[in-house]
Amino acid sequence: MAKKKKRPTDANKLAKAIVDLATGETEEANPNIGKNPAAVELGRLGGLKGGKARAEKLSPEKRSEIAKKAAAKRWKKDIL
Repeated sequence: MAKKKKRPTDANKLAKAIVDLATGETEEANPNIGKNPAAVELGRLGGLKGGKARAEKLSPEKRSEIAKKAAAKRWKKDIL
């Protein structure tokens, strides 16, 4: 996966970067440069239908169990 260019944390530098992008002085990098467009599209298609297809195959009980486990992980508080 291509790394995303980090934005400056300083407010003034960030403002300048945004103005440069808006005026066309600099361009954002395209993350799909160097990738096979057909493979990118196939991967996108699989991603669009994968979760829905998996949900249809699962029983309502199993789906509920997975959802409860995910919610528990999200809401768990780490105590150090």
